[in-house]
Amino acid sequence: MQTYFSTLAMSMAVTFSLLFMSACHSNSNSGTSNSIKKVDFGKTKSGEQTEIYTLKNANGVIAKVTTYGATLVELHVPDKAGKLADVLNGFDNVAGYEGEGNQYFGCTTGRVCNRIAKGKFTLDGKEYTLATNDDPNHLHGGGDKALSKQVWKAEPAADAQAVTFSLTSPDGEEGYPGNLSVKVTYTLTDDNCLRIDYKATTDKATPVNLTNHAYFNLGGAGSGTILDHELELNADHFTPVDNTLIPTGKIDPVAGTELDFRTSHVIGVRIPDKDAAKTEDAKTPTLGYDHNFVLKGKAGTQRFAARLKDPKSGRVMEIYTDQPAIQFYSGNFLKNQSGKNGKTYPFRGALCLETQHNPDSVNHPNFSSTILLPGKTYHTTTEHWFKAE
Repeated sequence: MQTYFSTLAMSMAVTFSLLFMSACHSNSNSGTSNSIKKVDFGKTKSGEQTEIYTLKNANGVIAKVTTYGATLVELHVPDKAGKLADVLNGFDNVAGYEGEGNQYFGCTTGRVCNRIAKGKFTLDGKEYTLATNDDPNHLHGGGDKALSKQVWKAEPAADAQAVTFSLTSPDGEEGYPGNLSVKVTYTLTDDNCLRIDYKATTDKATPVNLTNHAYFNLGGAGSGTILDHELELNADHFTPVDNTLIPTGKIDPVAGTELDFRTSHVIGVRIPDKDAAKTEDAKTPTLGYDHNFVLKGKAGTQRFAARLKDPKSGRVMEIYTDQPAIQFYSGNFLKNQSGKNGKTYPFRGALCLETQHNPDSVNHPNFSSTILLPGKTYHTTTEHWFKAE
């Protein structure tokens, strides 16, 4: 009997996921390129012009994306009373994104997101050395030529509320092999789904692991902390790390740990306060949560990954992805930096849910491969669904 109900529940979950995915793909024609507004977002320090594009669906939901770093800048979604609020950390212009206060807010991270141990990997018998910008490791694609710090080309869609950003990273850039051509498409549908599609091709074998580094606060950006948010993760396992946040290679169960979010749980209940987080006996390392969770289900198929709710506003975000894992980061290093409209972003004032391959996969043969080969196309999709209850 238990087996029957487990099978039935799994079947219903798969069906629901497929319906969600189908709706997100079939209701994206909420406008034309004529309704996608483009305005000046300022010039970079090197003098490159940037723009910001506004997507808006039939329900008034607004997403703004910029050519700098193919970055998601704003996302305005309704609460249970229908009131819109921007739920993302970010800045008012490109100068903010080039400033010291930017901690990868909303950007496309790569070529490889997260960390690579000691900035080294070996591929086809050759050792490659990358920038160690998170001493002693490589983080989020490296230094000034990481994808998040470049100006991309933009092409608004003619038949949808969508913009495609494209960039070519030349062979050897940031130490990576191969000429890598990348496209990132943001699509806002009338079902209140923000879909991000990533595609890449290369002329030489190279690691690729792209994600978006949006910082969410469903109560509204700058409205306080996310400690009262309720989080559910579709993960039975996580990847333990050493003291530099590099995976040990193990894949351990979350059961019986502070990392068990298999059912919805208030984030602040099992996380130390700011002072306790600095002590060695803190329940979670790295001043809070900054962990990679291995998602249930078959990688490469679109499935439920996470559910986040702000009980005060009633806003809910559900994430679906075809990626094998998701990183939950609880904003442990936010430092009251000033952001959009003069709002400040305090310690744990927002969180990240980054869909990805396991960190440092290129150095762990037991993890799923991140190597993209010539003639193949890297393609992954993550969907963010919004509602209020």
